[in-house]
Amino acid sequence: MALPIRPGMTVPLPGHLHTHRDRLIELADLGYTDIWSAESDGGDGLTPLALAAAWEPRLRLGTAILPAFTRAPALMAQSAAALADAAPGRFALGLGTSSNVIVERWNGVPFVEPYKRVRDMVRFLRDAFSGEKVTRRYDSFEIDGFRLGVRLETPPPILVAGLRPGMLRLAGREGDGVIINWLAAHDVPTVTKVVDEAAGGAEREVVARIFVCPSENSDVVRANARFAIAAYMNVPVYAAFQEWLGRGEQLAGMWAAWKAGDRKAALAEIPDQVVDDLVVHGSPAACRARIDEYFAGGATTSSLAILPLDPELEHWDAVRALAPGAD
Repeated sequence: MALPIRPGMTVPLPGHLHTHRDRLIELADLGYTDIWSAESDGGDGLTPLALAAAWEPRLRLGTAILPAFTRAPALMAQSAAALADAAPGRFALGLGTSSNVIVERWNGVPFVEPYKRVRDMVRFLRDAFSGEKVTRRYDSFEIDGFRLGVRLETPPPILVAGLRPGMLRLAGREGDGVIINWLAAHDVPTVTKVVDEAAGGAEREVVARIFVCPSENSDVVRANARFAIAAYMNVPVYAAFQEWLGRGEQLAGMWAAWKAGDRKAALAEIPDQVVDDLVVHGSPAACRARIDEYFAGGATTSSLAILPLDPELEHWDAVRALAPGAD
């Protein structure tokens, strides 16, 4: 049986967290089924979900993602178990490497062997969620006698954020699904093929974080989108991902200018086609059609990230315009 299509939204929403109760209720009223939190330089990835767990029981809660480096293994197990206990059957734990910028430069944690760290965290969490005492040497850390004190009614599924084949295979082989990011709708089959082959026929959830700006002011949207694209695509893991997807030639000029220290030239070198591939924009109807293409390509869950690229676009108008069933 195919997994259901789940339209989701990235949180936190704009504004202070304590003001979000009515907004979360409206998300569910509009037909959104999921909310997915990110963790970089804003609020942490769990607090917005904890509030939603109490405020809106119709929403499924997910992390997309928690970095596997920035919480120690036992704390990661405790954090995930607490949220799974607060919202039994409604929480999905998404883990990933994050990036050298977030892990090493911002958190002071060596960004060493990221594949092994994610793989070992997945394996440890499986062990911890069983309720048994864990004494085991993993490749990237060792656990001596930890037993999770929370007895989970429903252990959360564990999804792995994947960019290139190694992590995508891990998501298919040992995870319950994959979280994908910064790719076009037509890239989704390339990614899901790797996951499906590793899963050996087992169903895996595919959560696509989709950057979207429902505005027909194309020149303004493209100009502002270039800043976000340049910021991400000069991070080594994302640069390698785009090369693997086949955008190396299109982005070569941007990378060269960036390396030379000419940020203005780097932005100008990003082709319109790359912007249009990676950021969904246009009329609300056109954006909804593009989002549907991600599902057609193999995504099962969306996490829409509405980008404020057009100063005249009000965030909540965009949320309503992109909602399932909107006209």
